[in-house]
Amino acid sequence: MTAISVSNLTVRFGQDENVVTALQDVSFEVTDGQLVTMIGPSGCGKSTLLRAIADLAPISEGNIEVFGRTPERARRARDFAFVFQDATLLPWRSALDNVRLPLEVGPRQDSFEIHAEPEELLELVGLAGRETALPHELSGGMQQRVSIARALVCRPRVLLMDEPFGALDEITRDKLNQELLRIWDETGTTIMFVTHSVPEATFLGQRCLVLTDHPGTVRDLYDVDLDPPRHLSMRDTLEFVQITGHLRRLLERN
Repeated sequence: MTAISVSNLTVRFGQDENVVTALQDVSFEVTDGQLVTMIGPSGCGKSTLLRAIADLAPISEGNIEVFGRTPERARRARDFAFVFQDATLLPWRSALDNVRLPLEVGPRQDSFEIHAEPEELLELVGLAGRETALPHELSGGMQQRVSIARALVCRPRVLLMDEPFGALDEITRDKLNQELLRIWDETGTTIMFVTHSVPEATFLGQRCLVLTDHPGTVRDLYDVDLDPPRHLSMRDTLEFVQITGHLRRLLERN
């Protein structure tokens, strides 16, 4: 089943002589259950593409479907959740209450009653025992774990992640890469993951969407042929280095 379908998408901002084309004629599909990473030069429209899928950025031309729905209908049905680079936790709420937040806001529909238990999600992301901790009592990596748990609480079919580990140190980032793969394996959620790190894109992705420089267009949707399970040690293998090198060359092409 196709989870995300993007056809001839163009996104423009501004008017008249001030028009800026962020994305131009972008087309690709993501299969249900896949983890697809996205890389491209700064300013090529990676975040804009995620936001267009999430109904947070206007579509100028083309079409987007999330499990056959428009982005607006998918948003109202909570078919997807968004994880930003900043954890965006409410500082006065505990970790557990931050995870509960999506259950307390927005329109109530019968489908929302079937949700994951916040306590179980904190355990899933490795924060059992920290339920009562406030955000300032948690490290940056822990805060992002809470953010991921919060995104999963309504059991979204798609998780959109915009450089969620970009501000973290390398050791924490490596650990969360492994945690994300474990969570993805256990939940089966379709994931689109934006990163500026080519090794991270290689390590996480089943496929890697490569965008060109501004305006963003699709250069390739590359199959990352690495056998599961993936461990950090595989980054030292010839196969991993070759794939990473190929993705870098795609980025460097004019």
